[in-house]
Amino acid sequence: MPFHRPPEIEMIRAEAQGYQYQPPRQSRREIEKIIPRECRDAFIVETGNRWMELGEREPAAKMLFGEFWYRGELCILFADTNIGKSILATQIGNSIALGKRIAPFALHAKPAKVLYVDFELSTKQFYRRYRNATEGNHNFTDNFYRAQFNHDHEMSDTYANYDQYILAGIEYKIRLVNATVLIIDNITCLRGGTENASIALNLMKSLKRLKADLGLSVLVLAHTPKRRNPGSPISTDDLHGSKLLINFADSAFAIGASSTHHRLCYLKQIKQRNTAQVYGQDNVCLCRIHKPGNFLQYRFMGNSPESPHLRSRNQLNPELLAQKAAQLSAAGLSQRQISQQLCVSLGYINKLLRS
Repeated sequence: MPFHRPPEIEMIRAEAQGYQYQPPRQSRREIEKIIPRECRDAFIVETGNRWMELGEREPAAKMLFGEFWYRGELCILFADTNIGKSILATQIGNSIALGKRIAPFALHAKPAKVLYVDFELSTKQFYRRYRNATEGNHNFTDNFYRAQFNHDHEMSDTYANYDQYILAGIEYKIRLVNATVLIIDNITCLRGGTENASIALNLMKSLKRLKADLGLSVLVLAHTPKRRNPGSPISTDDLHGSKLLINFADSAFAIGASSTHHRLCYLKQIKQRNTAQVYGQDNVCLCRIHKPGNFLQYRFMGNSPESPHLRSRNQLNPELLAQKAAQLSAAGLSQRQISQQLCVSLGYINKLLRS
């Protein structure tokens, strides 16, 4: 057996000779004696240059909904209730299934099979959104599948909890229809309405595993808190429940309600990994819900800073807002200048000054 000096002696010798002591490397066999077999493959280790080679070989990420959502991502879309999350998510799913982009956003992927898991709408509610008396029913492509929870089916004892049961059911349907895109509307139904951090963590782990195992692109809908301050810019803090949800997501974007008009909304990027932030606080994307024919959808109308669409303190009291508008008008400001100063629409200022 070769002789080895104690590490303390080697450190003293190295210091005396002016070099840094390097402890001897353990052999793979010595390491395997003390490290359990179960954890040996938990990490893949390569040199930095090898990772660069591997990264160069991987194809560039393809857009599914412009810079908001890329193929292979677990993305979260969140907004207040009754603002139209489901309308936008269905529009995005239909776009991907057709392979036809939603202008002005890019779609670089070929038509794909989409599974939309709908915990929100009843059959009749869904039906009403996508028909009208003149044109009848909207004709969805066969690539678009919608799943609705079967309340008559009871959970078996095979599953430890409700979330495990639901995710197993979703995985079965994904495999059955060979879907590569999954949209879940919404995540609160999976979490049983709870804000428990450990449940959020386990849920996101399960969705990431599902994404990796089946090669999916996943869009999950979620709510903002009921008491969100409408005067503050939308941020990660506005996702209902634990911030672990957004920490585990690859990307996230939100729909905000504009204070300038009750039908005007905007989209804002909250988190992104495959792109720089394009639709941030200085450049949100404006949109309105409309129904041309038999398909309820968002129509996109350009870009704007977020600040004019946030509710100012004056807007909390219409009487005070009218008084302020009258004062500014008497001081010689134009209606457009008053509109910009009070962060409300030009039409609303005109209405206040005429009343």
